[in-house]
Amino acid sequence: METLRRSLSRWKRYHIKVHLADEDLLIPLTVKPTDKVMDLRAQLVREGITSWKKTFYYNARQLGEEETVKEAKIQNGSVLLLVSHK
Repeated sequence: METLRRSLSRWKRYHIKVHLADEDLLIPLTVKPTDKVMDLRAQLVREGITSWKKTFYYNARQLGEEETVKEAKIQNGSVLLLVSHK
């Protein structure tokens, strides 16, 4: 049963949003539990949004670059905040 659960989790997808505080935009993204914050940055770049020199926050906590979606406890429908370094 555990093997089945692990194999199914690789197909799991979360639909989240990233709030760009500087531009007042809400960008939808589809992520996997194994995606890291740097993968989210790459998705934003593909959408034409630069996220370098900006920090991701979730539940008032800064996310590390190597932290996965699962480790950060991000759920389906969550909203991440992306803030510029000032």
